[in-house]
Parts: sequence; structure tokens; C-alpha cells
Amino acid sequence: MYNQFKSVSISYRTAPLEIREQIALNEEEAKALMLRLKDFFDLSDVLIVSTCNRTEIYYSSPNDYNSELISLLLISKGLTNTEAFAPLFDSYSEGELTIRHLFEVATGLHSQVVGDMQIPNQIKQAYQWSADLNMAGPFLHRLMHTIFFANKRVAQETSFRDGAASSSYAAVELVETLTISPRILVVGLGEIGTDICKNLAQKDNSDITLINRTRSKAEELAATYGFRVSDFEVMTQELERADVIISSIALDQPYFTKAMVQKAGGLSYKYFIDLSVPRSVDPEIEQIAGVVLYNIDTIRERANDALARRMQAIPSVRRIIDESVAEFNDWSKEMIVSPTIHKLKNALEQIRLEEMARFTKMLSEEEMTKMDKITSSMMQKIIKLPVLQLKAACKRGEAETLIDVLNDLFNLEKSVEKNNH
Repeated sequence: MYNQFKSVSISYRTAPLEIREQIALNEEEAKALMLRLKDFFDLSDVLIVSTCNRTEIYYSSPNDYNSELISLLLISKGLTNTEAFAPLFDSYSEGELTIRHLFEVATGLHSQVVGDMQIPNQIKQAYQWSADLNMAGPFLHRLMHTIFFANKRVAQETSFRDGAASSSYAAVELVETLTISPRILVVGLGEIGTDICKNLAQKDNSDITLINRTRSKAEELAATYGFRVSDFEVMTQELERADVIISSIALDQPYFTKAMVQKAGGLSYKYFIDLSVPRSVDPEIEQIAGVVLYNIDTIRERANDALARRMQAIPSVRRIIDESVAEFNDWSKEMIVSPTIHKLKNALEQIRLEEMARFTKMLSEEEMTKMDKITSSMMQKIIKLPVLQLKAACKRGEAETLIDVLNDLFNLEKSVEKNNH
């Protein structure tokens, strides 16, 4: 199975957002595609990862179906001009490269924001889809749990998860340090404002209001995340209500002025976070008692510090991945000899039971119990060395020779046939 693991991938590295959006799969679409893959190609251990940054299909098969999978994915999304989209996909047909790629994706090494903390949960969600459809066998189960453990090590042993390495996430992280259970007003829902909403949705904030020139976009995001929607016409009331105002409006001059904020009044502190360039919040508002302003430079400085720490941690993350891949490789090799070990145990157990049966009439129940215990212990000791030698041969890549020797010595194939009759 190790050498049969393959994948296809389209990501921000190979395709722009407008194309990735067309190919992205929700849960229902991903599960429907997995069932088609099973029906069409009889694939096992299928995993589909689909986020805003990437859509990837992993599977186990002795045959390379990468081209067929790309075409089927595109057609399922109504994109019939497959020749135009196919070159945007990366294809992995070698087991170890595919496994290493999945490790690197799952730990955040391939994320737009290095060390992205959302990707481990997105991988777990994809794994749950596979499990729901019974399309995760022993190989994928073991692989995913090895990845989850590697991620745990990355979090505990490195600074790769420390801090917020994107401006939008750094802004949300800043909010958490300013006040408890704040009422948050997000104004402007362009790319940065949308990212702010996604990151706020990951937190426990529940009182969040959105204002955007195009109200329909605000309503769409509000419906997705359970937020509240308001309008520019009632901005004074919304400023009175809010504790934190996050602005990313695209204007040539500040929208939030000293006079506007003074008019809103209020007894509580107001924290403005201005993510706009040019600035959308007039710096003079800090002359008002109780008003604090953070601008994009402050936020970027926080993000850059976090990103620098994460970049320094990359060699440690790669070391953890190397160790985890090697461990999984050893386990996968041992899986090759598992059937032979099982046959050998069954063959020896059959001999033991047959010999036991020859003496049952001459022994008491107590003597039978003792003999059963003694012969079972002897069998375990006899089989221990061949099993250890088989596992050692796996690591040396010499398992097939030893498997053949054991088959000949104990006539294992004949023993299996005998047990089946």
C-alpha cells in the first residue's frame, strides 16, 4: 500500500483564486466524488482535502489514475474544458513523495500563511469524510494518526504554531488581548475583511456586526458565520454599541473622523484597528479620551515577528516529519509480512492442537489445563525469533526471501487450505 499511495493537487501555488473557487468541494460534493471513485476505479483509502487554498485527492491503487481523477473532478464541477485546467494540477505517483507531501500540507508547511493553524482541523475533517463512507482502511487510519501525532509534536516541540503570521489573524489575536467578550464591528468586507470574519468565526466571539457597501456580501458572510448585519446609515449608533471597530474600507481619505467618533460618545473604551491603505481611520481620534487606535503597521509588525519565529522553526518541523515518515515506512513494510506471520501462527497452533488432541483421553482436566498452558508458552517462544527476523528483514528490504523460506519450511499455503476446509 505504501508504494501505491498517489494524489493530485491544485493549490494557490499553481492556480489563482478564481479557478480554485470553481474547483473547491463542499462535504456533499466531496463524498459524492469519493463514491464515484470507488465505483469507477475500485479505489481504497481515499482522502479528499478541499480548502480555499487547495483541492487534493489522495488514494491507494496499483494503477495510476491521476489523469482520470483530474478529469472526473473537473467534470463533476461542470468544467468540461479539462485540457485548459489539467496543467494546473500537480501529480504525485510515488508513494513516499505522496506521503511526505500530505505530511507537509497537514503541518502547514505548504500553507499561504506558514504554520496555518486551521489546516490540521481541515485535514481531520477530510479524514472524517473518508471514515463516514468506510473508505479509510488500516493504511489510511495509521497514516492519519501518525500525521496527527506529528502535528502534536510540532505544537509542543517547536515555535511553528506561535503567534499570528497573517495580518488578519494578528488583528483578531490583538482583539483577544484588548477586552473580554467585546462587541465587534467589522467595516469593509474585501479580501482582508473577509479573512477577518473567517478568523473571528474560529474564536468564541458571538457579538459581531458586519457593515459593507454591498449589503448582500455582508448578509452572505453573516449567514455563514452567524453574525449580525447593519448599514452605513446607522454608523453612529453602531459606534456607540461597539467596543472594537475593525476597518478595511478602500477610500482615498479617512472615513472615521474625530468628529464622528465624538458624536458617537459612549462611556466605554473604543479600540479601532485600521487595516486600510490608505488609512480609513483618522489618527486624531486618539485625542478623544478612551479611544485607542492600532494601524496596519502595528498589526504587520506583530505578524512579521510571528512569521519570523515560524520560519526559524521550519528545520525542526522537517525533522519531525522525517522521523514520522520513517516510522510510518517501517510500519508499512511490516504490514507486508503480517499475512505470513498470521499463517505461521495458525500453522503452529494447528500442530499444537492436533498433538494435544492425541492425549486428551489420557489426561485429567487439571492436567489438560497445564499442558495447554505449557504448549502455548512453547509455541510463543518458538515463533518469537521468526517474527523478529521477518520484521528486521522488512527494514533491510529482504522480507520476500524470508517469506518464501518460511512458506517452504512450514508449507504455509497448504496449511491455509487445510484450515479452510
